[in-house]
Amino acid sequence: MIASCLCYLLLPAARLFRALSDAFFTCRKNALLAKSSSTQVEGDFAMAPRGPDQEECEGLLQQWREEGSSQVLSTSSEGPLVDKGLAQSSLALLMDNPGEQDAASEDKWSSRQLSDLRAAENLEEPFPEVLGEEPLPEVEGPMWAAVPMQTGPQYADCAVLPMGALAAEQWEEDPAVVAWSIAPEPLPQEEAPIWPFDGLGQLQPPPMEIPYHEILWREWEDFSAQPDAQGLEAGDGPQFQFTVMSYNILAQDLMQQSSELYMHCHPDILNWNYRFANLMQEFQHWDPDILCLQEVQEDHYWEQLEPSLRMMGFTCFYKRRTGCKTDGCAVCYKPTRFRLLCASPVEYFRPGLELLNRDNVGLVLLLQPLVPEGLGQVSVAPLCVANTHVLYNPRRGDVKLAQMAILLAEVDKVARLSDGSHCPIILCGDLNSVPDSPLYNFIRDGELQYHGMPAWKVSGQEDFSHQLYQRKLQAPLWPSSLGVTDHCQYFSSCHPKRAERLKYSRDFLLQFRFCDIACQRPVGLVLMEGVTDTKPERPADWAPSVLEEDTLEPEPVFPRTVGTIQHCLHLTSVYTHFLPQHGRPEVTTMPLGLGTTVDYIFFSAESCENGNRTDRRLDQDGTLKLLGRLSLLSEEILWAANGLPNPFCSSDHLCLLASFGMEVTAP
Repeated sequence: MIASCLCYLLLPAARLFRALSDAFFTCRKNALLAKSSSTQVEGDFAMAPRGPDQEECEGLLQQWREEGSSQVLSTSSEGPLVDKGLAQSSLALLMDNPGEQDAASEDKWSSRQLSDLRAAENLEEPFPEVLGEEPLPEVEGPMWAAVPMQTGPQYADCAVLPMGALAAEQWEEDPAVVAWSIAPEPLPQEEAPIWPFDGLGQLQPPPMEIPYHEILWREWEDFSAQPDAQGLEAGDGPQFQFTVMSYNILAQDLMQQSSELYMHCHPDILNWNYRFANLMQEFQHWDPDILCLQEVQEDHYWEQLEPSLRMMGFTCFYKRRTGCKTDGCAVCYKPTRFRLLCASPVEYFRPGLELLNRDNVGLVLLLQPLVPEGLGQVSVAPLCVANTHVLYNPRRGDVKLAQMAILLAEVDKVARLSDGSHCPIILCGDLNSVPDSPLYNFIRDGELQYHGMPAWKVSGQEDFSHQLYQRKLQAPLWPSSLGVTDHCQYFSSCHPKRAERLKYSRDFLLQFRFCDIACQRPVGLVLMEGVTDTKPERPADWAPSVLEEDTLEPEPVFPRTVGTIQHCLHLTSVYTHFLPQHGRPEVTTMPLGLGTTVDYIFFSAESCENGNRTDRRLDQDGTLKLLGRLSLLSEEILWAANGLPNPFCSSDHLCLLASFGMEVTAP
């Protein structure tokens, strides 16, 4: 009877011990996950420590569980061993502060606790479940308190631990966990934790989903005052202002052929109808006066793009790539701002020439700006606009240089004025070359020494220096049969023009009637009686003709330079290819997740001296002045938007947009 009473007296203490042990392991699990007062805690409760040393309690309980005590406080035949001292010793061990005891005391508590727990295994009558029982009596002294979890309003799936519950004691934070957790609101009295990994940034995910248009926000960089309503700007002189956009819109066929490059994208945003709507919205938003497009799929152009752009007020010209390719380049302009003077498509493919056996193309237009009638008798110089998409292959820099030489020769022919100078030029396109690469420097500086250069180095896209065999450029880069000089000009464009055209009168031609060469029988002439059997005789009164010396100028001979190509178009880039406010390079595309710049807008600029230095070329605005540009983005910003394409930007390239002004002069 006495043993039975003792068992019933021990029921509350045993239940309390079991609840405390379960709560302890739940808390320890959360502590191992967060190692701190993190706002993300698993389970139904989070534990806020208030007293005993965690490691000692964990070690004792773990040792007890490993020795086979899986069923805690089960019935035992040795009732007299289970008395009130069991509960008192268990609570004393959990509630006491072990820091105040010495090593001998710790060993004593450990052995006593283990003996009590072993005795508890022999209880015969199991205790009822803790849940559903009456509340446990409060225990005096410090203890582990269970704090119910709360769910934040912005994170339905994340449990948030109240910060006030952990104000008594701050846990040590693990940066490896915090870096992938939602950052809690910092307390004003505490300092931010120090990130221990040098050279690595601590990434904190945003607390909520940021709209794409905010992540990909691009600012307009204005370099001049606002123009008036007529599109002209007052300053040193009136200017004709217009905007130019260059955009690689990603042909659908090419995207499907290289689907492995777009595995990070949801299939819905890769659908052409979705992308087409986004592209048209982008065109309408920026509303450029001249639109240069690359990777324009032919069927999409004729069925959707051209009709839609025509409705927006554009006149479009399209050049499909040669061979079996289904995409090409397009140049569109607004006829209310420009009048077409000539359009010249450019094909880089040359049959029988291994250097130019690729199907890339270009398009060159000569436009005449239309000045408002209210300005009176004023004039603006013509504008030459070129658009191209150069070969991608990073290993074939020789092909890229030859293609660019042909395009520059065509631009030189179209933009050349009667006095030998050039009208303002704008060159747009995807050049598949990075900034400060040899190809880029050739366009900007007008000269390149290529002899002996590895072909992969021309574009700078990839580094193949580790390969044993490397194709190197040899001089001359292209044969003379191409018809292009090393100055990137056509042979016909280099011929000096005659002062006047030769006029041949009847009398001038008759003087050759009885010349010596006319009286000689041609070799191999078939003898025909009455036709070719006679020899013309010069009349007696006919003075022997004295042929004047040939006044025709000999064909000019253009010597080939040794390993150097040049051009005289004086081009410079709209963009600086660096974001000073972010300290990062600009990015126009992200192939395989790596940001780089391959799209450009070059324009005419006059070179100026750089003091006493001649090793670097500076440019100043000539008749074509850069008024503004649309800023580009960094690789980190595009990563935050899941790269390219994304739901907001429907191409794997960013569009380039610039505003220019042309001098308006009186006739």
